[in-house]
Amino acid sequence: MAFNFDELTRKAKDVANKAADRTKDAAELVKLNVAIAGEQKEIDKNYRAIGEWFVGEYEGEIPDAVREAVEAVNASKAKIAELEASKPVKEEPAGAPEEVPAGKKCPICGAESDSKFCPQCGAPMGE
Repeated sequence: MAFNFDELTRKAKDVANKAADRTKDAAELVKLNVAIAGEQKEIDKNYRAIGEWFVGEYEGEIPDAVREAVEAVNASKAKIAELEASKPVKEEPAGAPEEVPAGKKCPICGAESDSKFCPQCGAPMGE
């Protein structure tokens, strides 16, 4: 039984090529998923803007179809205000430096961070 190095080398190259193809496919899938998530965040942001405009524009004339949702939003806003008011007041020592903004703004969701990727949606933060 003879051992054939050429056959072994060919098989190793085939396995390496298949692994490289799978890695490339996985990387492209991740890129697509990040792009999809970014677009979904953009849709959500735009729907939120539409909803805020609608509620502001038709404040006294909210249709019955969305009245329950608007009331839930208003209840949540009231709860947030109540929770904010119950926070203890943090006193800054005299001469304390003001907070510096976190860094770059995410082009997808608007979160601020000084990292390479957005901590909220995972998108690249850019330059």
